[in-house]
Amino acid sequence: MSGSFDPKELKVLSDILALVLEEQEGQSIAALSALRSRAKKSAMTGGALKNLFVAIAPNPPPRAKPRATRTTKTAESGADTLAARQQIVTLTNNLRQMDLELRNSRARLESVRSELFQTQQSRAELQSKLLTKESRKPFARILIWCGFAAGILIGIAGTQFIHSVVDTPRMDRSIYLR
Repeated sequence: MSGSFDPKELKVLSDILALVLEEQEGQSIAALSALRSRAKKSAMTGGALKNLFVAIAPNPPPRAKPRATRTTKTAESGADTLAARQQIVTLTNNLRQMDLELRNSRARLESVRSELFQTQQSRAELQSKLLTKESRKPFARILIWCGFAAGILIGIAGTQFIHSVVDTPRMDRSIYLR
């Protein structure tokens, strides 16, 4: 192994070792098998790995990016946090308003559906009444014509009856003329 350590490899190695110490058995076994496969790829033995840890322990490699302290982070992120909180409040209010509008829209939709259902029922009732009324029309016309014809016949027959009863037959006076 060379004297300089690759920070990416050290990060991967530290992640694998952290998983090895994990309490969950499946992750520990998977991490150990990953460590073995990396060691085989690098042709590293157990002693070389031990020497690597001994070399890293007293002199850890410098980090690529120094960490900022908490005070620096809080000062820089204070304005960002305030803006983010304001945005969250705005989005929450918008969400509540949209939820209220959605509920109102659903209520209006239900009322319109019920009105539509009532209108459809009324239309069906009116159509059935209209069909009933129109189906009676031919019978009414026929009944009117039959009544008119029966009235005329009864009138003629009644007139003939009255004339036959009331009127006395006239005598033929032609006998006296001869």
